[in-house]
Amino acid sequence: MSEFIVIQVGQCGNQIGNAFWPLVLYEHGICVDKLVKPSLKAVQDEAFHSFFDFPSYKKCHNIEDLKRCKVKARAILIDMETSVVERFHNCRLRDLFDRPYSITDSPGSGNNWAFGHYEAGNLHKHKIREMIRSAAECCSSLNGFLLFFSLAGGTGSGLGTAVLQYLQDDFPTIDRIVACVHPGEHRDVVTSPYNVAFSLSKLALGATCVFPVDNKSLSKICGKTKVTKDPLTSDLYQKVNAVIVRMLLNLTSGARFPGSLNFDLGDLPTNMVPYKGMHFLASSICPLVSGSEIGINILKRKKELLYSVCNEDHHLIQLNALSGKVHTAALIGRGDIPFSTAVDFQERLIAKLKRKPMGITLGLSSVPPHDSPVSLLLLTNSSSMSTFFSQAVNDFNSLFLRKAYIHHYLKVDDFEFEEFSGAREVLLSQVDTYTKTYEDMIHIPRINVEI
Repeated sequence: MSEFIVIQVGQCGNQIGNAFWPLVLYEHGICVDKLVKPSLKAVQDEAFHSFFDFPSYKKCHNIEDLKRCKVKARAILIDMETSVVERFHNCRLRDLFDRPYSITDSPGSGNNWAFGHYEAGNLHKHKIREMIRSAAECCSSLNGFLLFFSLAGGTGSGLGTAVLQYLQDDFPTIDRIVACVHPGEHRDVVTSPYNVAFSLSKLALGATCVFPVDNKSLSKICGKTKVTKDPLTSDLYQKVNAVIVRMLLNLTSGARFPGSLNFDLGDLPTNMVPYKGMHFLASSICPLVSGSEIGINILKRKKELLYSVCNEDHHLIQLNALSGKVHTAALIGRGDIPFSTAVDFQERLIAKLKRKPMGITLGLSSVPPHDSPVSLLLLTNSSSMSTFFSQAVNDFNSLFLRKAYIHHYLKVDDFEFEEFSGAREVLLSQVDTYTKTYEDMIHIPRINVEI
């Protein structure tokens, strides 16, 4: 049994969490809304402990059962504004979230990474570390931390990367998996290039694996898919966040459910990160949205699952990972996908690539998502990720070369001017790392895994 602690930081991180927890419950056969049927193959024994502290071993079927059995989500909720976190304490699932595991403040971080990282980080550092330590003590087999936050704002990017540093210091041997949202071309914050650069530089140094998604890809996905009435994805934000959650649930399915070919999340860095610093992974999933017409048609012909996840329309980040040099990849299937079909997927994927990768990992979990009989997640570690970092450098330079808005950061205590150039250098090193040839990479030392 693998256990995870979910840490939601900032407005974006908590909105992802708002979509995450109902879908997790449906996968374990617990009815949150009468209009949605839980998974018929739901598993609620040891698998339920992956995301929940469950003192009673009685089976739960609804919200009332969860309250009676004193079930608690393994969640830590952090935001410097109260409104988003308060929704968790006032919603129908409020009994899952204890107030001692949430932090709010006022008036927010002002879309300033430095304020979130240093001001808010220093103010709440002790309490955050105590919350994480307390949550970890409730686990008997802690497998990893899942962090959700945005790269563009102040609290999510700044305080989120500060929390990442706390985890690296206090739990160095526990995996730190980050799902982060890039603004793409939809930049509402003028200083977001700085925030993105600072965040990515910290993620490059402190995370085990990072799964970046961007708003442009998510918007395109939600714009192209027609969905049936589903209370879990009833508005645009829920629909967008549900796509991210689908990726996360597929990613963790092997650690939570039985299968003919288990892919435990602990295997992720070993199989997917061939060299130090190359831990940013592109993701693609099918079906994308609950009840989508595209998904329904594809699921009738399972062999088309691979075609769909390789299609750019199913990518959660704006880059074609398969067009570059794919160093490693993983195909994680759920539901009724035979082993022979998975092997066929593997062979067909290799045939699509420009050169044979170092390895393609297969994972099969017998429990499908709550709303479809099968699903497939493709993870790729590709040289194409260099374009993601190159764009971050270009956006950063567009402001920094004019010294635009730097005074907003310099007025924050503990922030030094050298951090601008330091973040830029880290991003450039990531570009260099992902564009190295295979011959160059064989001379790079492998990651040292701390025991």
